[in-house]
This record gives sequence, C-alpha cells and structure tokens, in this order.
Amino acid sequence: MARDTYVFLGFLLLFAVVNIGLVVSGLLSADWTGLGVITGAGMTLALYSFLYKDNPLFKFAEHVFVGVASAYIFGQYWYPTIYGELIAEWTELEAGETANWWLLAPTALGLLMLTRFSLRFAWLSRYSFAFFVGLGAGLTIPRYISSFILAQIEPTLRPLSLSWDGFNLLVILVGVIGVLVYFFFSVEHTGVAGRVSKVGIWFLMVSFGASFGYTVMARISLLIGRVTFLLEDWLHLM
Repeated sequence: MARDTYVFLGFLLLFAVVNIGLVVSGLLSADWTGLGVITGAGMTLALYSFLYKDNPLFKFAEHVFVGVASAYIFGQYWYPTIYGELIAEWTELEAGETANWWLLAPTALGLLMLTRFSLRFAWLSRYSFAFFVGLGAGLTIPRYISSFILAQIEPTLRPLSLSWDGFNLLVILVGVIGVLVYFFFSVEHTGVAGRVSKVGIWFLMVSFGASFGYTVMARISLLIGRVTFLLEDWLHLM
C-alpha cells in the first residue's frame, strides 16, 4: 500500500476513535445535532487536508460543498422567485383576482437566456443579455460615480486647516493629484511630473497593500471561525 493510503486510513481511524470517545463521554449527544457537529468537523478537516496534498478526501468534501451550495441557491431562486412570483401568481388566484401580465416580460427574457444551450437558437439569448447588462450598467454606474468619484472629489475641495482634519485632507489631495498624474500618459513622466507620479505610485501601493491585507484578514477570520468550531463545538477544549 502507498504512503498516502496509510495516511488516509489512519486519519479515518483516528477521526472515528475521537468521535466515539466524545459520544461515550457525553460531550457529543447521540442525536441529529451531534451527527451534524461530527459531519461539520469531518468536512472541515477534509478541506484542511489539502494542506498536506491534493487527495480524494479533499475532492469529496469540495464536491459536496459545491453541490449543497448549488442546491441551496437553486432553492432560494425557485421558491421566492420562480414559484412564488410566477407559478403561484397564475395557479393560486382567488375569486376576483387577476394575474399580473407584466410578469410575462421578465419570464420571456429568462427563457430566452436558456436558448444559449441551443446551437440553432443561441442568438436569441443576446437580447436578454443585452437588456440585463444595460439595465445593470444603468443602475450600477450612477452608484459607483456617487460612491467613489464624487466622494473622492469632495475631500479635495474642502478648505485646509492647521489641524488633524486639515492634514488628512492634505494627504488625500496629494494622493489624488499624484495618482491622476501617474495615469496621465499624455505627458512624459520626467521632471516635476515624474516626481509627482512617483508619489502617486506610493499611494497606489499603499492602497493595494491595504486591500490585500483586508482580504487576508477576512480569510483569516473564516479560518479562526472554523478552528473555534473544531476546538469548542466538536472537541469541547475551550
């Protein structure tokens, strides 16, 4: 037998022994709640097994999570939207009620998207995609302009003062000018323009580093949550 097979069987044996010990000692209840905790711990450890190497246990847990997430998302779309707002609108009408005919428009657009799977009628899906992309752009662009561009311009127009607020406004003003000069490629970045563009590079690097650090901390918070689940809810060590 290969080394990976021994490691795999040893992991399963150790996991089974630990769970039997937890159930016998009363730390885990022998019911559906306890089974859910054991399943969650097993799936978490199976995903962590990728730190050792890519293995069938990790692939199994990955496929389970993808399948469960897909089924959950489908259920969230089916009951409130497809069934709740479309099918029930036509099949569960009470006396004197009339169906909302306007629902046929988004229904037709959704059905046209499904023609993407057909080689002959795939061109019909372009109408739906064009409509939704245009609608999404029309709703998103004004929000981005208001949240990023206008919100960034506003601090640069405020009066400076000899205070911490004034210093913060000065930093923002210098950063905005430096970044704009860096991306203004119509002027050669030499002399004063070159020095100002270097300041813009520093601001860009700080911004990218802060974004990366925020992303890493968000992932670490998920890691801390899973480790806390293993130590507290499963092993009861905390």
